[in-house]
Amino acid sequence: MKQPFTERLRAGDLLFGTLLVSPSPMWPRVLEGSGLDFVFIDTEHIALDRVQVSWMCQTYARMGLPPIVRIPSPDPFEATVMLDGGAAGIIAPYIETPEQAQALRGAVKLRPLKGRRLEERLAGTPFEPELEEYVNGRNSSTALILNIESVPAMEALDEILSVPGVDAVLIGPHDLSCSLGVPEQYEHPKFRDAARTIFGKARAAGLGAGIHFWGDLELEAGFARDGANMLIHSADISLFQKHLRREVGLLKETLGAASATGANSGVINI
Repeated sequence: MKQPFTERLRAGDLLFGTLLVSPSPMWPRVLEGSGLDFVFIDTEHIALDRVQVSWMCQTYARMGLPPIVRIPSPDPFEATVMLDGGAAGIIAPYIETPEQAQALRGAVKLRPLKGRRLEERLAGTPFEPELEEYVNGRNSSTALILNIESVPAMEALDEILSVPGVDAVLIGPHDLSCSLGVPEQYEHPKFRDAARTIFGKARAAGLGAGIHFWGDLELEAGFARDGANMLIHSADISLFQKHLRREVGLLKETLGAASATGANSGVINI
């Protein structure tokens, strides 16, 4: 059997995933043999309901592709909903404080405890030995990944990384570039330096470091060379758009017809 996804993430294995927007039952067959290590399902920006997400999670999990779900907000209750639906891990958006990370640790790594007992455990009171063993065994392979998307998050990064149970951090490049004052300038030295800092600190702490990117392949590879070991490449809808435009453009060129749209106009980035 493969190592659990969380172990591979922390060990620094280079892991590849993609964002899936569509809940179509045709996609699982398409992804077979794709070389992916996991799939990324986003409920922060994509209109997917709970039933659709659970169907996707159950299907991809049985294909050996751990489904990692980004929840709409850094809310522990949202995390438990997705885990109950079959998610293999949670990505929490826009984390800026260790307190947020602690609350999500409770939801992801200390299930099924809630209420006062969970608050006491997060404050440092140990469980009974049997309960501690049960909780650790049940949740050790469930991934807790935190989106680092702002300057305040970078300022608190050392404290965030020190929260027990965090498996990785993931850069949200669009939001981070905006917070840095260089919107969508992913080759800007300020953005590249920030990415290297985040990757470096995460890897030094024994955690995974990732980024979701949809642009230039060489730049994406550069993030891996800078320390990222979790690459979420593009999205089904973006790849479809890109290749459809390319092939229709080539077909029109072959037939001598004028292209209706520019190669890069209106590109969908998620």
